[in-house]
Amino acid sequence: MKRLAVVVLVTALAGVALATWGGAASAREADEAQRLPALPANIKERGRFNIAVKCDSPPFGYIDVRGRHAGFDVEIARWFSRFAFGKPTRVSFTCVTTPAREPVLTTDRVDMVIATFTYTADRDTRIDFSRAYYKATGRFLVQNSAPNNYLAQLAGKTVSTTSGSIYDRWVKNCFKDTKLVVTDSFTNALLAFRDGRADALMWDDTVLVGIAAADRNLKLTSDTFLALPYGIGIKQGNTALKRWIDSRLAVMKRRDTFNTILRNNVPPRVFAGFQRNILRPNNNFGYAQGDATTQCP
Repeated sequence: MKRLAVVVLVTALAGVALATWGGAASAREADEAQRLPALPANIKERGRFNIAVKCDSPPFGYIDVRGRHAGFDVEIARWFSRFAFGKPTRVSFTCVTTPAREPVLTTDRVDMVIATFTYTADRDTRIDFSRAYYKATGRFLVQNSAPNNYLAQLAGKTVSTTSGSIYDRWVKNCFKDTKLVVTDSFTNALLAFRDGRADALMWDDTVLVGIAAADRNLKLTSDTFLALPYGIGIKQGNTALKRWIDSRLAVMKRRDTFNTILRNNVPPRVFAGFQRNILRPNNNFGYAQGDATTQCP
């Protein structure tokens, strides 16, 4: 009987300690939130975010087998909902294609765009960007029979990509003898490549690696180019929202949240290789200076 009483007492004390620790953690988070920039009043009154994401670009933004939005960028959006409203569900998603990302901001259809949005000096003249949160690298997806050093042999080849992307403008500026199949979405760019209308598909490494992993007839070449970070698109002049977003990205960096998000969204065999691409407590990166689309190899 005494032994049972001791067990009950120890369990009760552990529960009190856990509750105290949990309460202290909640108090710290509440205090941290009070010290961070406030959510803009219009979003606070609405009680939810409107966020544009990709719906055809796994692992960043796509529709899963249950018909739900999923991916790296989608998880960031849900973390923002947690920060703002205490729940991950206070967000309405809008599917967006590459060329439609700016218009949905300038017409106030969404609060922000989290959609593999590469920063460029040109885009920065029309919209604002958050701090960089992911460092992407361009790659080629090709048939296994293609050479591994593809960039040096690009003259005369046909490459598919999307309109409004940094790749579209880079090829036009730097590879005059290369033909382009330019589509309105990544899905259609991939279809053009699979249909044989293009010799290679040019896009971000994290998107292409999943396709190559699922199809043994395809591979990524050894070329890497246009190593430019993603940012979150914000309507130009909305400084209050930019401050809010940047401050929460800093919190996620400090807590190593992006590492968990990455683990949830890339195959285990490539996880370690992509850890250098994300914001982590000891991993920093920013935007490149100048117009990368005119910086030819």
